[in-house]
Amino acid sequence: MSEVPDQLPKDPISAVGIVTSSSKAPDGYTIVAQTTDGSDADLWKDGLFKSKVTRYLCFTRKTGPGVVVGLKLIDMKDALPESFTPLLETMDTKEAATRKRRLCVKMSPREAAETAVYDIQIIAKTKYQLDNYTCLGEINNMGIWYRMGEVHHQKLTPAISNTPQSDSPSNTTRVRRVSRPQYEQQSSGSYTMTALDDVPFVISERFHEKPKEMQRVNLMGITIKSLAEIEEEFHYNFSTEWSVGQ
Repeated sequence: MSEVPDQLPKDPISAVGIVTSSSKAPDGYTIVAQTTDGSDADLWKDGLFKSKVTRYLCFTRKTGPGVVVGLKLIDMKDALPESFTPLLETMDTKEAATRKRRLCVKMSPREAAETAVYDIQIIAKTKYQLDNYTCLGEINNMGIWYRMGEVHHQKLTPAISNTPQSDSPSNTTRVRRVSRPQYEQQSSGSYTMTALDDVPFVISERFHEKPKEMQRVNLMGITIKSLAEIEEEFHYNFSTEWSVGQ
């Protein structure tokens, strides 16, 4: 039992397979060649006759888009569980992977997985139990156990734009943001949003430039005159008063 790790591995298992030799591991894969007590972990061997055919379980923790989130061991005649994929062929020779029983794997996108399989162990005597592991089932009187763990996702930091912001308003559109008056904030310190908070108000383009002179407007018969027109029409120089005083 000393070969079973106490701590959870750093990365979850991203793929599971079966190979024909315990000495030829696929690139990046770990072969479960021995049981926890050091016995041969051949999944194919016959209990009565020694066979030249061997099968070994292997797995990898290579970082990829998917992770293993479930394992099932079913009989050949059983229906395939939903969302599970059976391991039908060996990875190295494309031969039948197992007999009598079938190992099935459930995959999930890494970013969508909350928990995943982190380790797989095989024990020679099914009466033994592994702490923090779940028994998948038996093949050739050997128990397959797996350990689940939480998937840690990397938190993405939002990129900060280095584009300089212009201090001058646009020539075509001037936007003024109206802040909420201070008297609307309750004395208790709570703040209630309204429908007008942070609503941009745009000044019409016709008010961007001040007219050079006022145009005459006739409103209900009343003529509005400019200051120059009023001065010209009602100018009085007080010449008579000046002559009397002299």
